[in-house]
Amino acid sequence: MNSSTHIKVLDKYFQPYISAEKIDQVVTQLAKAITQDHANDRPLFIAVLNGAFIFASDFLKKIPFDCEISFIKTKSYEGTSSTGEVLELIGLDEDIKGRTVIILEDIVDTGLTIKKLLHTLQQKEPKVLKIATLLFKPDAIQHQFPIHYIGLEIPPKFVLGYGLDYNGLGRNYPELYQLVQ
Repeated sequence: MNSSTHIKVLDKYFQPYISAEKIDQVVTQLAKAITQDHANDRPLFIAVLNGAFIFASDFLKKIPFDCEISFIKTKSYEGTSSTGEVLELIGLDEDIKGRTVIILEDIVDTGLTIKKLLHTLQQKEPKVLKIATLLFKPDAIQHQFPIHYIGLEIPPKFVLGYGLDYNGLGRNYPELYQLVQ
């Protein structure tokens, strides 16, 4: 295995997948689309931790209008597989009734996390509730709901970097890597 093109995280090898430059282009496109749709709404962006923190940070720097951000923390992965359960660890403190709310997610895989978030947030009666995801795995989705802004569609393989991790490691890479099978 060529160590200059692959990285090792714990017991797994990953190969380069999406460059930092391509990610920046995609984040810029998402910010432009949301700016076009919501520049007059003063939306509340809700970033899903831990994975979306880098995406949310880069995304917000590209928003040229007043907005707010909050964070919610969930966990549904153990290693490289979804546990099938979503545990909400840190909740939302803001009142979202009558507000435009846009969930910022790093990746929509099975859809379990977003399904639970949508259910929880809809009970708080926002005026508008939308989803923006950097990555979407259409072949892995198990729950149906609208995703309003999709950066990139990718195959159902495990990815790491740009906020996404393998057992807590690898979030710090500025590009994305794909698990070598």
